[in-house]
Amino acid sequence: MRTQPERLQKGPTKPMGKDIKGKPGVDQELIRELAQLLTETGLTEIEIDREGMRVRVARQLAPTVAAVPAAASAALQPASASAQTQAGGSADDPGKHPGCVRSPMVGVAYLAPEPSAAPFVTVGARVTQGQTLLIIEAMKTMNHIPAPKAGVVAQVLVANSQPVEFGEPLVIIE
Repeated sequence: MRTQPERLQKGPTKPMGKDIKGKPGVDQELIRELAQLLTETGLTEIEIDREGMRVRVARQLAPTVAAVPAAASAALQPASASAQTQAGGSADDPGKHPGCVRSPMVGVAYLAPEPSAAPFVTVGARVTQGQTLLIIEAMKTMNHIPAPKAGVVAQVLVANSQPVEFGEPLVIIE
């Protein structure tokens, strides 16, 4: 769906204010309009560059779950609910799993070192302590997120190029 640029302009635009260093300040009305545009169009991210200031507004959608046939679903379930409880994990909340690796910062998660490369880890892969699981870009700095322990990757809970919050579960290592 393509949006006409006129939708963003409801009247004459005012130049953005200046901050202490004389750089353009943030136009909160523009951000609200961009957020509304995201909601109206169903987009997850929009970015504009105006007067040398780049504004990016993104939202995180709830992950979609694919339907799994009953036979395959039974094979994926733990042997018993008590076994899962003893392991300290919860099917409903992966963040409570003892092998949960959480985001140490706010940023954008990248599962591979570059767009055309293979991901750092995949489900079922064996990892060693300190091995890079993924990268989080924060303030134009690529931060490698290491495995806190050796084990097998049970789940990758984020998608490539997904915005992440501080403390958000990223990967589960068993």
